[in-house]
Amino acid sequence: MPADPSSRMTAREAIALLTGGAGFTEHRPPPRTLPPDGPLGWAGYDAARERASARTGEEESVVYGTGVVGDRACVLLSFEFGFLGGSLGQLTGDRLEAAYELALSRRLPLLALVATGGSRMQEGMVALTQLQRVAAASTRLRAAGLPQIAVVRDPTTGGSWATVGAGADVVLALPGAQVGFAGSRVRPPDADPYAYGAEGQFAAGQVDAVVPAGELRGTVGRWLRALGPREAHEAPRSAAPLPRAQPSSPSGLPASGREAVERARAAQRPRAEAYLADYFTVRLPLHGDRCGGTDPGLLTGFGLRADGQPVAYVAQCGTPTRPAGYRAAARTIRLADRLGVPVLTLVDTPGAANDAEAERAGAGAAIADTFAAIAAARVPVTTLVIGEGGSGGALALAAPGNTHVTADSYFSVIAPEPAAAILKRAPSETGATADQLRLRPQDLVELGIARSIVT
Repeated sequence: MPADPSSRMTAREAIALLTGGAGFTEHRPPPRTLPPDGPLGWAGYDAARERASARTGEEESVVYGTGVVGDRACVLLSFEFGFLGGSLGQLTGDRLEAAYELALSRRLPLLALVATGGSRMQEGMVALTQLQRVAAASTRLRAAGLPQIAVVRDPTTGGSWATVGAGADVVLALPGAQVGFAGSRVRPPDADPYAYGAEGQFAAGQVDAVVPAGELRGTVGRWLRALGPREAHEAPRSAAPLPRAQPSSPSGLPASGREAVERARAAQRPRAEAYLADYFTVRLPLHGDRCGGTDPGLLTGFGLRADGQPVAYVAQCGTPTRPAGYRAAARTIRLADRLGVPVLTLVDTPGAANDAEAERAGAGAAIADTFAAIAAARVPVTTLVIGEGGSGGALALAAPGNTHVTADSYFSVIAPEPAAAILKRAPSETGATADQLRLRPQDLVELGIARSIVT
């Protein structure tokens, strides 16, 4: 897919696209004098910088300052690709570090509009080490509970993609933008170009959304509202409210374990999409595990309720959850915890995927990490079991002490069919085994596993 022409806009055009009439106040770091032709004495480097400045009107490859996107103030930094390919040098590092520190001192989100070819060769290792400065500044912002959003333009490659871009909490990309660690002149000649584009990175779970330029301001504005930080006039964030039970054909509670399992597996039973659509007025999906994997059977992201309250969500969709899904869940829970946003999990899975590919992809470690993310969360986590609760693959997403169930759900140490098989019972005894497992909603409340039945 060819790049959207708007993805090659200048640094200031990119800022204006996001801020509109709200305006932008530019900041500059304290001036620094470089040796002639830079730290390496690279012949012609000063002249190249002068030509780049005359061509673009900029002093360096990054512009930064404060502005308003939607109704939220933030710090914006924007790369000027026309200035030596948006490359990073020592003075660029000064500006990037200053932008992060400005966000930290004013407790504002950081919005990076990235278009870069990587580190500046004319400054050698001095240029490359600017990535360490960026990483340290980003870490300080993360520790302070402040969100970072990156919009990657065309092209975004090299170390800046691996720090400012991919290191952000949320990564949005313009359609057709070249995105990848390896630029077009250094990757293998037979490499698949799709892997190095916005759409390919989205498919691989490295980008959260590909957003047309015309939709960017609204999308970023909603993300800023969802991620915070909380405005001074806003009430403290409480636990995520319980979703309402969605209409289903059966009424009352299941009379037997077999009936509970049948109702949870019924095709007409409401699924995660129905619950999320009813719960949120705005949904902002996070996509992928940042390790090259995605799981279409697990939905993650942040949403805004009708009262404006942000809530992070992790929702299983009734399929076996894959390792990429658990990694995406842990990523979402940890981000919400760092930003002080409550979490809602919807449990609905027959269990974790158990095929050979899932084992090769690290199923055990991914599930363990999800358990750890919920156990370590300081924000309240609310869980509603809306269908099948199959063993540890479901329990990994359940909040201890704050799990609720619907009348169309069950939760069990193991599904009744494999339980009967393990006990060497005939298939005809599966129903009796389900009763013995005490997996019905009312059993779960009586056993103290669930706090309530949502009807």
